[in-house]
Amino acid sequence: MDTIASLFSFITTPVSWIIVQFHSLYGAIFGPDTGWAWGLSIVSLVILIRICLIPLFVKQIKSTRNMQALQPKMKAIQERYKSDRQRQSEEMMKLYKETGTNPLSSCLPILAQSPFFFALYHVLSKIASGDEIGVLNKSLVDSAREAHIFGAPIAAKFMDDPSKVEALYASLTDVRIVTAIMIIMMSASQFYTQRQLMQKNVDLTVKTPYMQQQKMLMYIFPVIFAVMGINFPVGVLVYWLTTNVWTMGQQMYVINQNPTPGSKAQDHYLQRLLKSVVAHGEVRSRRKRTVVQSIVAKGTDRNDNERRFITGLAKAGLAAQADGTVAKSETAVAEAESGSGAQRRQQPKRQSKARRQTAVATPGTAKDTEGPAESTSKTSLQKEGSAEGTKPKAGGGKATGSARQAKPGQAKSGQRKGQQRPKHPSSKK
Repeated sequence: MDTIASLFSFITTPVSWIIVQFHSLYGAIFGPDTGWAWGLSIVSLVILIRICLIPLFVKQIKSTRNMQALQPKMKAIQERYKSDRQRQSEEMMKLYKETGTNPLSSCLPILAQSPFFFALYHVLSKIASGDEIGVLNKSLVDSAREAHIFGAPIAAKFMDDPSKVEALYASLTDVRIVTAIMIIMMSASQFYTQRQLMQKNVDLTVKTPYMQQQKMLMYIFPVIFAVMGINFPVGVLVYWLTTNVWTMGQQMYVINQNPTPGSKAQDHYLQRLLKSVVAHGEVRSRRKRTVVQSIVAKGTDRNDNERRFITGLAKAGLAAQADGTVAKSETAVAEAESGSGAQRRQQPKRQSKARRQTAVATPGTAKDTEGPAESTSKTSLQKEGSAEGTKPKAGGGKATGSARQAKPGQAKSGQRKGQQRPKHPSSKK
């Protein structure tokens, strides 16, 4: 690590100068020899570097999305020219050129930070050995050596010898506890940043090997940082933890405000936008108008999230325009004025089987299902049946009211259904 850091010694002077400038500011507040003054100087160095790298971060986002969109075409090229590696490479480069995609753009922020990272490592190593470096003179180096962050010197490492830690006026136990906590936080922040990217800001409709690679990196990167972290000084751990937290916050902002099309984050964003447009009757910012404009321009190529957004506007009586604004829909206004939209004719509900059987059993209550003629005919049949029930039977006996004759084809109570066998003349009636 020291050999690699020495390769970036040309940038140690600018890095040390920035740290000294911030130290003079925080030293006036917290004291020049405190860990807060030197620790916040390193944090401010990270923030300054990340602000300068925002344009590269924007390029990284665009490149990542372009790579996701190109995965199906790249897979087709690989299958088509799998026996010709040279032709495959040529077609890939042609595809990148046509779409304006640079595969290395996704690594630009990390590559741009590397010189500052190794330069800071080289500065802290010199502070630990008590040597001057850059604009850090002897008094500043001694002040930095005495600075402790929660009991751990900023130049101490997890793997340092007890004698080396004692020379920095600290104990090895304190150094290992502080560095272990910072390594865990550094790895956890790296994992969470990659996890929220995979779960919320990836187009789930496109299943490509790129997604599998990103999922592998989600588990590999934290392990790599945890293994390397035991060789980092406390000041470098402060640097890397700060940059991870910055990346996590930056990623959350992008997911909430500029999500990937087809992702869960886009669905949540469009639902929030729909509520805002319906509540105010207009698109209230230029950035949101740009989003609506891009959705309208897609036409039939919209994804499910965008189609739900357009449908939601139509239900609210609004229609998205080509310039990103919304206007009242003529169809929705006409329905509102005529009242047909609010008072539509409802179809009668289908009755359940139990209710239909109850209606047949009690004709008097089935007014909705029987007409007057049908009710009259049923009443006449009942009267006729009751009159026949008073006639004497063939055997001379009189029939009571409870022994009425059944209708043709209908079995009496307690009698089997179907055709009955005639009784023998000698049998008792």
